[in-house]
Amino acid sequence: MEDDKPMRLILIEDDIAACRVFTDRAGGRTDVAFVGVTGRSDEGLEYVKDKLPEAVILDLELNWGSGSGLDFLEALQKTELSVRPIVVVTTRNRSELMQEHLYSYGVEWVFCKKQAGYSPEMVLNHLVKLRPYLSARQVGLSPELRTLETPEELRIRITQRIDAELNAIGISPRFKGRELLQEAILLLIGKEKKEFDTVFYDLSVKHKTHYNNIVRNIQAAIQSAWQNNDLDTLELLYTAPVRRDIGAPTPTEFTHYYANKIRRSI
Repeated sequence: MEDDKPMRLILIEDDIAACRVFTDRAGGRTDVAFVGVTGRSDEGLEYVKDKLPEAVILDLELNWGSGSGLDFLEALQKTELSVRPIVVVTTRNRSELMQEHLYSYGVEWVFCKKQAGYSPEMVLNHLVKLRPYLSARQVGLSPELRTLETPEELRIRITQRIDAELNAIGISPRFKGRELLQEAILLLIGKEKKEFDTVFYDLSVKHKTHYNNIVRNIQAAIQSAWQNNDLDTLELLYTAPVRRDIGAPTPTEFTHYYANKIRRSI
């Protein structure tokens, strides 16, 4: 991610006047841009999944919208995402207990709308300051929950995480290579480093096909993402170098990158 690109934001706010002020202020800047605005907590979650914002500005009450800020935070916590956005909350609620509750959900900052000097500009300025330190963080289970997982639950969680990564990078399930990528990454996560080079061979034996067919299908799926999706988004999600001669990662580079990335977060 390059800091000279606008910070991608989602606004979940039910007050139309407040929404207008936020978007007007952002429209006059080059360091932030709203990619979604809604007064519904459920729609806000869909925006996060689809638009991959770096940050969410969340109104806590949503009295004139649908749901609440807490509904959004609870749903976000249960959702597998490749990139977790910064979340800041705006509210008229001054309760310290409520603030502690919000921070337990991973909220980075709570802005009280009644505080002196509060303004949408203040919120935007604060997010820009947070950006270099807190954007693009990974979502995972807490250590306490990990200790309670069975091996099958762990496998399911890792598979869901792989799916979330492949969805975010834009690899469609219609490609045969999508399924093979999922299998390859899952195998790599469970292997020792010295066994890494056997993964595509293992898949060829499993699917009773030639090694080259496995590699060809996987490469086609990867190249489809780099040919059909926004380069800025791809660079945000896939931070390893990309070979210029083919314009996309190789199957080995891609699967090793995601296996290592996911392994570090589980």
